[in-house]
Amino acid sequence: MPLIETNTRKIVARLLHEGWLNVGGGKHEKYEHPERPDAMIIVPRHREQSPGVARSIARLAGWI
Repeated sequence: MPLIETNTRKIVARLLHEGWLNVGGGKHEKYEHPERPDAMIIVPRHREQSPGVARSIARLAGWI
């Protein structure tokens, strides 16, 4: 199984690079993709994500 990035800054940088748009937030940032209106990725505001949350983000983004 490939290693999943857990650093929030790196996750967000990759999301933005791949065209995901930040559509708001509070305690969590929300990202939508213009070509995938059915998908929304929620990223908690922590320095590091737990492996389970990072894996979920990667699945929704199509990285794994």
